[in-house]
Amino acid sequence: MSEPILEVSGVAKTFVLHLRDGARLPVVSGAGFELFAGECVALGGPSGAGKSSLLKMVYGNYRVDQGAILVRDGDETVDVAHAGPRRLIRLRETAMGYVSQFLRVIPRVSALDVVAEPLIHDGVDRDEALAKARALLARLNLPERLWSLPPATFSGGEQQRVNIARGLIAHRPLLLMDEPTASLDAANRAVVIGLIEEKKRAGVAILGIFHDAEVREAVCDRIIDVTEFAKAA
Repeated sequence: MSEPILEVSGVAKTFVLHLRDGARLPVVSGAGFELFAGECVALGGPSGAGKSSLLKMVYGNYRVDQGAILVRDGDETVDVAHAGPRRLIRLRETAMGYVSQFLRVIPRVSALDVVAEPLIHDGVDRDEALAKARALLARLNLPERLWSLPPATFSGGEQQRVNIARGLIAHRPLLLMDEPTASLDAANRAVVIGLIEEKKRAGVAILGIFHDAEVREAVCDRIIDVTEFAKAA
């Protein structure tokens, strides 16, 4: 078997609530799993089990108290748990994508430019990047009249389609997804299922939170029960 794209081992995290007299809130302890190219794995468990926190630890938004989070970046393996800020930024630029629940963009930048930006950053010609952005937005059924407008004015479902397009347009070997279809109707959920399947066939390893049972059953190869890590916390 090939080496994993992602290897999480012995990860523990406790939040300290400074506004609650330093109360400690354990999130996970002893979390460990592997993720391989071409597979989609769901983080499962009830609300509050630590799924989003664990996803943010893998992306480096949350630091861990102990353990290792190893991400393969070409011929190198990077420990996200101990990487410096510059190495973490570079890792996100080359090896790790993220589709969050919420779109965070610079005001007044058009939806088309928001989606094309990762490709342009990768060195793709601007015209080619914009053409791919148009094709992806069209596939996600975002009306063409919105492409030149800033997404801050869009509905929640429209913003999420921009968010998905931006997260999927460039190739990253590891893709993290936090409830990507939460604001979408059935037709656009089906589009996202197709896009995820294409990423899997391209060898992308996907780790996500999929509360939508239809989407989870369609794209996920296995489920990691996060409560197993929470029990030890």
